Amino acid sequence: MKIGIDIDGVILDYEKGMLAAAEIFDIENCRGNGKVNPDKFFVQDKFDWSKEEKDEFINKNLGRVSEESNIMPEAKYVLNKLKEMGHQLIIISARGTESDDMIDIVTRKFKKEGIEFDKYYWKEHNKVEVCKNEEIDIMIDDSPSTCKKMMDNYIKTLYFRGMRSWKIEENEYLKEVFNWGEVYRYIKEL
Repeated sequence: MKIGIDIDGVILDYEKGMLAAAEIFDIENCRGNGKVNPDKFFVQDKFDWSKEEKDEFINKNLGRVSEESNIMPEAKYVLNKLKEMGHQLIIISARGTESDDMIDIVTRKFKKEGIEFDKYYWKEHNKVEVCKNEEIDIMIDDSPSTCKKMMDNYIKTLYFRGMRSWKIEENEYLKEVFNWGEVYRYIKEL
């Protein structure tokens, strides 16, 4: 089976670090109003920051938080088990859009952890097209909008629901999961 996998919020526990950094940045560099748009997906959109403040936040924190972020609990174990079972693991991520350094950071992290993938799609914003072209059997992503697009295009999707995400009604193409144990169970039962 071909499994497409997003990185941030799925393999890398990046979201907690970015949310903490955003709170600190808001207090120390902005108005300290806290989250005024809590339902927004992107961290920098949750606050009442100007474009310049958002850019400054990204420039100061994106790489640093990525370096400090850990692999999600049990992700390494499950990814290695899936490889042993003969599945192809394909990274499909928007990572690197901001800078190639973001790709370098995570590839070093994967190498250090001994996590290998069969193919990589970086800076990818049209994940549906990649999934169709690669004939992905199942995609794992944390973005509600990406998961909805996958579902609408009849691509089986595991919605790795995290801290910034909201509920999407499950159906035959979308299953909500919260951890890598649930991912493992779902794929083993297919």
